[in-house]
Amino acid sequence: MPLYEYLCRACGKSFEQFVSGQTRPACPACESRNLRKLLSVFAVSSGGGRAETAPSGGCGSCGDPRGPGACSMN
Repeated sequence: MPLYEYLCRACGKSFEQFVSGQTRPACPACESRNLRKLLSVFAVSSGGGRAETAPSGGCGSCGDPRGPGACSMN
């Protein structure tokens, strides 16, 4: 089951949720289904047994320096 990150357009809460098949997730705070799927930052192994977060750049749609999902272009 893949793990996705979402931003609720109704209340602004961001959250992660495992999603299988055609399941439509709902916001855990307000139960809205008006969500935007965010680009996830993934962990990579450095070989030392410790996971590190991969660096993220600007938004792929508009170049917003706050990173992926920060703008409203998606």
